[in-house]
Amino acid sequence: MKSATANQRLIRAAGLAAVAVFLGLVARFWHPVYGFTALLQLDASNDHNKIAAFRELPVYVYKNTGGYDGLYYAQIAYHPALRDPELAPAIDNLSYRARRILVPALAWLLAGGNPKWIVHVYSLFNVAAWLALAGLLWRLLEVNDRRSWIAWAGLMFSAGALSSVRFALTDLAALTLVTGAFLLVERASHYGGLGVLAAASLARETSLVAVPGLWEPPWISWRNVSRTFLVGAPFALWLGYIRWRVGPLDVGSGNFGWPVASLVRRWGADLMASSSLELHALALTTLLATLALTVQAVFFLVRWRPADLWWRVGAAHSAFMLCLGGAVWEGFPGAATRVMLPLNLAFNVFAVRTRAPLVWLLLGNLTVFSGLLTMNFLPYDGPLELVARGNGVIYQARFNEGWFGRESNWRRAWTWSDGHGSVSVTSSPATSRSLRLEFETRSLAPCTVTIRQGGRQIWRGAVGTERTPASAVVQLVDGRAVLTFSTDTPGTMENSKPGARLLAFAVYDPRLTLPDTPR
Repeated sequence: MKSATANQRLIRAAGLAAVAVFLGLVARFWHPVYGFTALLQLDASNDHNKIAAFRELPVYVYKNTGGYDGLYYAQIAYHPALRDPELAPAIDNLSYRARRILVPALAWLLAGGNPKWIVHVYSLFNVAAWLALAGLLWRLLEVNDRRSWIAWAGLMFSAGALSSVRFALTDLAALTLVTGAFLLVERASHYGGLGVLAAASLARETSLVAVPGLWEPPWISWRNVSRTFLVGAPFALWLGYIRWRVGPLDVGSGNFGWPVASLVRRWGADLMASSSLELHALALTTLLATLALTVQAVFFLVRWRPADLWWRVGAAHSAFMLCLGGAVWEGFPGAATRVMLPLNLAFNVFAVRTRAPLVWLLLGNLTVFSGLLTMNFLPYDGPLELVARGNGVIYQARFNEGWFGRESNWRRAWTWSDGHGSVSVTSSPATSRSLRLEFETRSLAPCTVTIRQGGRQIWRGAVGTERTPASAVVQLVDGRAVLTFSTDTPGTMENSKPGARLLAFAVYDPRLTLPDTPR
């Protein structure tokens, strides 16, 4: 008894540790100005199309990476009734994106319709969904040993779950509702489960594939037909509203294809890409994710138990997976890991309850490597950035061209320049006032560094091999200022290795302060 209790405590501690790891992964995306809006993956190519709120609020914009679907759902959250004309040019395919209205609508509701909060609520919605799913799945699996913990962690850290968080999508919210629906069904609340599954279809329409889990023998009966109709009715009504409000419905191109054909092509592409050194980590983890999905589908094929609701959910999604088109499979790891989250759920529950050999659980959860890699694509690992606040205004400075990027240790942060570097300073909302830029500077060889704003010198000093304190007064005009750091002294090679940098001077621990506030 004591040994069993100790083992259960260890399992619970491992579960809490896993939750802490997840929260730590998410915390790395926080920014003092942009909050967690980097999760939306708004990129520069979409910057000119975004809605007015995204122009007025501090929303993170990626400079060199492509946008992703979360940026569209976040903007729909500002107009969930789809009536505002600014949505159409901002969304790549409004009638298609609007089908997944539940999460945007809930974000609007939880924010009380306040434009300042909607984007932040939406950005973190999947974090809340992940935590809710963690609790529901723990109860569903009755986690109390190593096998059930592996199944729990395998789904919680799967590529589908973590990519939904990383890119602020709707898949994880849908999966949480699907899990809750069948938890209710197992507790004899069939109508409650039916209603929750209907809600899941408004988060992601593919949740309707799980309807066979609600059926009871005899399989061909009016009861099963009526349950199917009731689950699908809210989504059908919403489609009618979209058709009336937005226009013709779009099913999305390339989402479906000939059975098995796209999966076979995915396997071929993964095997070919895995030999590429340039994309080795992405290709290898994607190959493992494809293997995991294949194993999950095969598992339901070799363990034929139609009387089990989880077998029916898994078998339905296995058949659905075979019909997915190239658009769902392409990419690293592609959308398939998200679309097949219900298959991942059914696999883990069914495998645990049927006491399947451990090798099935391990192979079926290999998507975790791709999931963890997805959470490692951080937006703030480039230029050094500074933030200051005062009187409701946020001031931000960014070290741009001419700097080698942020470096740091546990005490200091710094950035080296090649001899000429620019710093942009902005305020939100835009204001005109003076700021003080304080820093320390040093070089590998003595030189003189000058700071200019608009051609006017605002600081000049001798810089040596020891750090020297300095400060300059910056004048913001309509919320903007550009500073230029420069020296006429040639830089010094940092070492003799190939690819070594030519370093002129470094700026250490810079910070923005307001001259009229205490330091």
